[in-house]
Amino acid sequence: MTSWLLGMGIMLVYLLGIFSALLALMSSRTSQGAIAWIISLLTIPYVAVPAYWFFGRPRFYGYVSARGERDTILRRVLARYRKHSTPYLGSTHGPAINVVEQLAMMPLTCGNRAELLIDGEATFASLFSGIDNAQDYVLLQFFIVRDDALGLKLKHYLQKAAERGVRVYFLYDEVGSHKLNERYLRDLSAAGVEVSSFRSSRGFKHRFQLNFRNHRKIAVMDGRQGWLGGFNVGVEYLGQHRRHGAWRDTHLKLEGPSVLGLQEAFWEDWHWARGEVISLAWQPKSICAENQDVVIVPSGPADPQETASLLVQHAIHSARTRFWVTSPYFVPDQGVQDALRLAAMRGVDVRVMMPERPDHLLIFLSAFAFLPDMIRAGVKIYRYLPGFMHQKVMLVDNEIATIGTINLDNRSFRLNFEITAFIPDSNFAAEVHSMLEEDFAQCRQVKIEEMNARPLWKRLISRAAYLLAPIL
Repeated sequence: MTSWLLGMGIMLVYLLGIFSALLALMSSRTSQGAIAWIISLLTIPYVAVPAYWFFGRPRFYGYVSARGERDTILRRVLARYRKHSTPYLGSTHGPAINVVEQLAMMPLTCGNRAELLIDGEATFASLFSGIDNAQDYVLLQFFIVRDDALGLKLKHYLQKAAERGVRVYFLYDEVGSHKLNERYLRDLSAAGVEVSSFRSSRGFKHRFQLNFRNHRKIAVMDGRQGWLGGFNVGVEYLGQHRRHGAWRDTHLKLEGPSVLGLQEAFWEDWHWARGEVISLAWQPKSICAENQDVVIVPSGPADPQETASLLVQHAIHSARTRFWVTSPYFVPDQGVQDALRLAAMRGVDVRVMMPERPDHLLIFLSAFAFLPDMIRAGVKIYRYLPGFMHQKVMLVDNEIATIGTINLDNRSFRLNFEITAFIPDSNFAAEVHSMLEEDFAQCRQVKIEEMNARPLWKRLISRAAYLLAPIL
């Protein structure tokens, strides 16, 4: 009897492995990811089956439904907001901009001011000042929030805002902020702050969605000022961590109609997390002195398209003279790799900036599997030396710059909710160009000789890590 039950159990596990492999075949967004899952599910189903059901889901279906056609309240509010935005539609036109608007499902707006914030001191001074000056509401969202000196400072500003009658909504990712203690959250709630985790696995139906994460960093004050970029909340982002040392990052402050795009992304995330439709201001306000065009591009696993990957590929294909990109995690999909190589072959100055010091070892090792082909095609790879480089910036020619949360890896392209500001403004692009020139001056360029000199065992480890990259 015992052996019969054991045999039935083994058969059931293998049948689940076959069933899961068929699902992976039909639903995985990349052939590399499908192959990795199928081989694992058929050869080691005891390990791979539970891993697939927790980490292999390709779409965030619950969020699709919450945002979708049946949600009439959100649709009515957004319809009114989009109508108000009509007088502020951007002045930059053409197929390149139309593509971005379609990917974003948001319009390009004019009358904005984009302020570059370089490194932590400038970023958090700007953000805390914004919280201090908020009059109606504060919307705040981070992937990582730590209960350290910087986190306590943020809590203090949020408590002060709530105590003076400002509505404060605080959203964090439960995976990224898994070390955030309950007392921190209770203190905020006691002060009147509305607190919620993103809850990617909300409800019984969506219990297997742990691998989807909200990587967005958004702050909005009264619908008038907004912030986004690479920074989370922790002292390491101020360079106060022995392991990482100096921390290089970039954030962005926005004023003008584009802030409502940030607000919309937060609003939808809050609606998913809490099931609430919060009342916010949706009347755009133009900043005529600067009058910069901006389109906010939210992306994530609930999108009908692979928004983040397509946005990066579109930016590369649009480049005629220059494409510079920075990413702490550089394991792009095949489409982005091919686009980078083709751009270099047609004479574009293609530069990729990565950290010299690894933060996630497996992702760091994965890059060595394809870097030789990139370098041979003319792509220039740079390693940032002074400390850890975490910024996510793209520069296209002298005309377009983007700042946001997207890393050039599978997680950002397909598993994370991300947010990017796409700014087709030559003056702002010139600021980003100057900033990146200073960063490249503190890098070393990786040469093909360095790649060829790597011993066989290191090459094998890199190839193995690269095979796992689509399911990380």
